[in-house]
Amino acid sequence: MMTHSSFSIGEKDFLLDGEPFRILSGAIHFFRVHPDQWADRIRKARLMGLNTIETYVAWNAHEPRRGEWDATGANDLGAFLDAVAAEGMFAIVRPGPYICAEWANGGLPVWLTGDASIGLRRSEPGYLAEVGRYLAHVYDIVVPRQIDRGGNVILVQIENEYGAYGADKEYLSELVRMTVDAGVTVPLTTVDQPQPAMLRDGSLPGLHMTASFGSRAVERLQTLREFQPTGPLMSMEFWDGWFDWWGGYHHTTDPAAAAADLDELLESGASVNFYMFHGGTNFGLTNGANDKGRYRPITTSYDYDAPLDEAGNPTAKYDAFRAVIARHFGVPDEQPARAAAAPELTVELTVHGDWTRGGAEVGFETPPTFEDLGHDSALVRYAVDLPLFEGSAVLAFDEVRDRAWVRVDGVAVGLLDRARHDSSLVIPPGQVLELLVEDQGRVNYDIRIGETKGLIGGASLGGEPLTGWRVTPVDVEQAPDGIGAGGAPAAAAEIGPVALRGTFALSAASDLFLDTTGFENGYAFVNGFLLGRYSSAGPQVTLYVPAPVTRAGDNDLLVLELDHTTTSSARFVAAPVLGPLEE
Repeated sequence: MMTHSSFSIGEKDFLLDGEPFRILSGAIHFFRVHPDQWADRIRKARLMGLNTIETYVAWNAHEPRRGEWDATGANDLGAFLDAVAAEGMFAIVRPGPYICAEWANGGLPVWLTGDASIGLRRSEPGYLAEVGRYLAHVYDIVVPRQIDRGGNVILVQIENEYGAYGADKEYLSELVRMTVDAGVTVPLTTVDQPQPAMLRDGSLPGLHMTASFGSRAVERLQTLREFQPTGPLMSMEFWDGWFDWWGGYHHTTDPAAAAADLDELLESGASVNFYMFHGGTNFGLTNGANDKGRYRPITTSYDYDAPLDEAGNPTAKYDAFRAVIARHFGVPDEQPARAAAAPELTVELTVHGDWTRGGAEVGFETPPTFEDLGHDSALVRYAVDLPLFEGSAVLAFDEVRDRAWVRVDGVAVGLLDRARHDSSLVIPPGQVLELLVEDQGRVNYDIRIGETKGLIGGASLGGEPLTGWRVTPVDVEQAPDGIGAGGAPAAAAEIGPVALRGTFALSAASDLFLDTTGFENGYAFVNGFLLGRYSSAGPQVTLYVPAPVTRAGDNDLLVLELDHTTTSSARFVAAPVLGPLEE
């Protein structure tokens, strides 16, 4: 039970009930962790010596369709904040509306960013109206849980690293007005990288500046102090690891070096929020992407090389940070249990055919985008009758977002991949051209937030327009509903798109690690829960299965392969495999 009554910003310190207080916080994104595991992750934060939990709020998770607000289950922000309070910890809430976070679209809903009349992250009336509705929902949850109302929320952030994007002070002022008018009375903060232009552009008088960095703490805090002569210093994002993208390597940082950086930060008198304390998982289709000249979709794992790994187990970095915190503040005597090996199983698979077919076709003269279709899942099938031609011809698009499997008369003829900047290929003559186009993750950073997906800018064949398209949206999340029992035993190699299913038994619910070796590109479900995407491009090899989605007795595994397989079975292995490290 929280018994404190005030939290404020003093001349040099944060003040809890009028007394100096250092924030020792860790980031846990409630939407990246199964809700039945929230309490475990929060408790382990306290045992590391932390007193606060920070979380973003992902607008697109709460309102994937306009006007349909959901704050239940994995979206229950109130229950998460209450779980933090039950552990005797404070909370920091960062509602955006833009959050970055390597999360799809930076947290902004596709229905919002798909409206070309709306100007994002600025004082444009249509955008502000939608943001106002969103923040009202969030603050309905946050306001009664503030510290001065008997709760545990001590800080609320305005926007997110806005100085890296824009300098619209009227926009920031409107966010502050909405926040204050909703009843938020705790201090309001901003966060920016400690660069003069970003600090200048990303804040307002009356908002407490914090910084994001992962090293050279004294230097970075000195820059922050130059822009904010009074008040407590804080790293709202102390980067203790990094994220991975498909086709890259698994990022790690040295625990001893990270601990030395933390020691320097704490020695300087600053408060800290570890980004991340526990990264969790981009379950479903929620991964973001970056594009700074080359498109790089984020992996399903958001392990982040954090103190708690993706499955919630303490790492060497946890121990190193705990030792540093103990020298400065003390830590609880109790330590969390170490991880046990997960069950190892082999699951024989049955084959269930092309799972991407069967939906309703819609006619278009030129290829529509996903946004034109109002489609917020990962796949759309495009088909068009080909004109007569001899030999071969060049099929071209302005751009493909993000990958397209190309077939002529049902035979695979090539692949167009945005990561390679592919936009054309040579095809043979035939009657029907089909492309299965995948959105591999929406860009979460900078000016490409909100970009459209699909086939962009029309299509040409041999330089002539190709028209008369038939288009079928494919809802990946709902695909299991159309796949029944039975099926023939899978062959050693299957050509996709193909659904593969198997049953496995457990003596009790348990965390699992699904080895995706032998599969190329697709999605995996356990008991109807979409674990996320897999790709042979790596670095990630295993998909994390949280124990609460499993059960004692029979369990169902479903793999939706887009490309091909080289195995007739799937394996669950004892520990995660997140791929090779940078040499």
